[in-house]
Amino acid sequence: MWDAALIALERFANPLHMGMLMAGVLAGTVIGILPGLGGIACVAILLPFIYTLDVNTAMILLVGSLAVVHTSDTITSVLIGTPGSAAAAATILDGHPLAKQGQAARALSAAFLSSMIGGLIGALFLTLSLPIARPLVLLFGSPELLMLCVLGLSFAGFLTGGAPLKGGLSACLGLLLGSVGAAPADAVNRYTFDQLYLLDGIPLVGVALGIFGIAEIVDLLAKGGQIAERISLGHGWLQGIKDVMQHWGIVVRGSLIGVWAGILPGIGATAGSWMAYGHVVAMARDRESFGKGDIRGVIAPESANNSVEAGDFIPTLLFSVPGGAPAAIMLGALFFYGIQPGPRMVQENLDLIFTIIWSFAIANTIGAALCLFLSPALARLTWVPFVQLAPAIVVTIFFGAFQSSEQFGDIYAMLGLGLMGWLMKQLGWPRAPFLVGFVLTKPTEQYLWLSISRYDFEWLLRPGVIVLGLLLLASIIWSVWEKRGQKKVPAEEPAEGAAVLGKAPSILFTFSILIVSAAALYEARTFPYLGAIFPMAATIPAVFMAATQLAFDLRTSSTAPGPETRAKIRTALGHFVSLLVFLLLILFFGFGIALAFCTFVFLYGVARMRWFRALIYTGSLLAAVQLMGWLLGLHWPQGILFG
Repeated sequence: MWDAALIALERFANPLHMGMLMAGVLAGTVIGILPGLGGIACVAILLPFIYTLDVNTAMILLVGSLAVVHTSDTITSVLIGTPGSAAAAATILDGHPLAKQGQAARALSAAFLSSMIGGLIGALFLTLSLPIARPLVLLFGSPELLMLCVLGLSFAGFLTGGAPLKGGLSACLGLLLGSVGAAPADAVNRYTFDQLYLLDGIPLVGVALGIFGIAEIVDLLAKGGQIAERISLGHGWLQGIKDVMQHWGIVVRGSLIGVWAGILPGIGATAGSWMAYGHVVAMARDRESFGKGDIRGVIAPESANNSVEAGDFIPTLLFSVPGGAPAAIMLGALFFYGIQPGPRMVQENLDLIFTIIWSFAIANTIGAALCLFLSPALARLTWVPFVQLAPAIVVTIFFGAFQSSEQFGDIYAMLGLGLMGWLMKQLGWPRAPFLVGFVLTKPTEQYLWLSISRYDFEWLLRPGVIVLGLLLLASIIWSVWEKRGQKKVPAEEPAEGAAVLGKAPSILFTFSILIVSAAALYEARTFPYLGAIFPMAATIPAVFMAATQLAFDLRTSSTAPGPETRAKIRTALGHFVSLLVFLLLILFFGFGIALAFCTFVFLYGVARMRWFRALIYTGSLLAAVQLMGWLLGLHWPQGILFG
């Protein structure tokens, strides 16, 4: 085992690998600062650029970016009181008040060091889990691995946010979308509607970039691209480091809480950060200072959010069950290289596991150091209106989506799923279970087919299956019981936020989901047995949950969005129309001409940038995309008229 660790460490002597790690760190640092994007969008944006890389280099790039997102998102949270990602929301409670008191430097240095230590502790636990879990993993057969996938889906769906029914239904929709294309166990094409593009299914890149990338960008643009209040960093860099040393116990406990939250599939960094914050408040004797600028309220969540990502890798790599949405994307990337996490990976690709561990640990250290020494420069990014940053992000997303299979269908799917993701966010539907369900479709169906082929239905009586089934039942009962308790105690705001579009759109959206699920179930009746069993297993519970959710929607009090919300909705729909225009221009004139025209028009007309600055911005972006395509061997979409 330790030989594999040394082999993995030697890879970082290669300048290419270190260069990719630094590229990932820089990308994660910048994306972490941008409000609302976070680790999911970061990994999704980088995902299209791994297809020309070998698996070790690709994992170094992705892990390097993911490892630092929760370090740099603190800058936005502390300085402007807006979380760089959902996991940084807990840091705002005490970090932003400290910044208003002129102690932003103290809060930032304490946060950076806490994040680094938390990430290293998480990497250590991931390493120590290998000799402990390895014998257990090798004993698992396909029935136990199937139950682990089901358990991961239930955790992601029912324990995410404050809407367990919507979360479970979202996970089923992800499974249904993942069923599109050729069935792996039988000679049948499912839900392809005679479209050649759908024969291989929808690629993970389009799903991830649509549900999280496009949806988040449109939502941020609709909010008006708020400019940060220019708060001085103040003083206290050394004091923040002393605070971490003084409260080392909080750092260790927060890191362990984060690791545990990561091990539990579907919980994620947001819940881990709030659990750590709640723990430090509950353990403190002087609680009245929290929320007013207590440094302990910064140290606890920041030590947890990085360790969560390391904990996520434990179920992801050892059991093929993603701990969260970013880990689900990493799992999909491994599938692309033909690597199946679980027993086979532990036996055949142990050096790759250690490459991921080393990447996470080294990137954590480099990222914390960069954030600490470059904070004055990085803080300036928070002063830039998001409307000026959006064109570069959108161009990167479109360019990346096309590279997955070099078909325009990928862009169509991305925009359609982007609209769906935006609607889900506005209606309070959690999107992470959708992505987890989509990624888990392949291993879940594979293990289901193997279990039935080998054991018929006797696999349900295996001891491991029974134990995991009881754990699944207990988790569902616990989530229902907790939901009942929330009637008396106000619930925390869901990760996706409350529904803001009103009662009628909620009913219409749920009814549409019911119709789609029922139609998919009816269509599945025509498939052969092995090709039908999985989509039926996904759509039957989806129909029941959608009908139940529709009944709840009908019983809720009628609400209508206010004037400000209606204005944001109109703005968001306008941006979706502009993305559609961008797509049409790419289709007819090619990517380069469409990029130049749309970027200049958007910067000059929407962002109100001076024409010569808009021209320089457009030329620089065009040159950067051209250089990126040349370096990575990627190809631009060619238009019909100039192709």
